[in-house]
Amino acid sequence: MTTKAPSPELLRKIDAYWRAANYLSVGQIYLYDNPLLKKPLELAHVKPLVVGHWGTTPGQNFIYVHLNRVIKKYDLDMFYVAGPGHGGPAIVGNVYLEGTWTEIYPNVTQDEAGLKKLFKQFSFPGGISSHVAPTTPGSIHEGGELGYSLSHAFGAAFDNPDLVVACVVGDGEAETGHSRPHGSQTSSSTRSATALSCRSCTSTATRSATRPFWPASSTTSWNSSCGAAAGCPTSSRATILRRCMS
Repeated sequence: MTTKAPSPELLRKIDAYWRAANYLSVGQIYLYDNPLLKKPLELAHVKPLVVGHWGTTPGQNFIYVHLNRVIKKYDLDMFYVAGPGHGGPAIVGNVYLEGTWTEIYPNVTQDEAGLKKLFKQFSFPGGISSHVAPTTPGSIHEGGELGYSLSHAFGAAFDNPDLVVACVVGDGEAETGHSRPHGSQTSSSTRSATALSCRSCTSTATRSATRPFWPASSTTSWNSSCGAAAGCPTSSRATILRRCMS
């Protein structure tokens, strides 16, 4: 099966979305004032205690926008399970960029004042946690613990064989034994569940690349362009919002 490469215009939109998501993520980690940097940055604009990892953020934002691309292109029924513990800025930033955060929390508007609230509330007293929590719209899996994102991914796929589950596993979780269930050994031709997994490094900004984690011989492999989804089964509706390029 051959697929056409994304058009230059689509790639431009993907790159613009990715850069915007990265900026929203950095702002959540570091800023509680001056969200658009209209003034020279001062120490007073920066949070005194920084909680959250930049290292995992660009990779998760990259995966998120490409998942949206293939969902829209192939009308996929797909879950995204975000495992890296302090990867909350990435998911919150994307949900805000899509407009869903403002729908659920109307006081966090999509303007400069709302952006300041979004940045300040992250990992701040009276705000939201540094990882994906139940406060994040659409979340049914809480990041921030070690060991269960891949288990959740296989469970979701086995419960719905038509569902494609993309799972990002953080370094800490990858080093724990119970993060590696032999889910592929329980699948069969009658239950063709698909679990895709990547490993996203979380330690430093120099280790933000993603790479295949689950052996290709065990389950469907996943590459950085998400092109493997081209052959995945489809269903009537996607289970996550698909607005980024509408």
